[in-house]
Amino acid sequence: MIQMDLEREMSEIYLTTEELSHRIKYDARTIRNRLKDSVLLEGIHYFRPFGGRKILFIWDAVERDMVKFSQSNGFGIPMANGGICHG
Repeated sequence: MIQMDLEREMSEIYLTTEELSHRIKYDARTIRNRLKDSVLLEGIHYFRPFGGRKILFIWDAVERDMVKFSQSNGFGIPMANGGICHG
């Protein structure tokens, strides 16, 4: 069981801000200044390896929530628990 969880975690794709910007077609500055900590949340969409300054984005989580957000007609605020708050 632990081995399977480890294999699943190791198969995830981690992206730098620059790599993510190429995938989602947003400027890296927009990701850092407008998306990070508003819709891209630490612990869900990104983490800081070894407690440092470098940020790695978890592609599966970013992609999942982008699709979920767009399917909800684009109106709402993604919540940390994975839900969407409709204003």
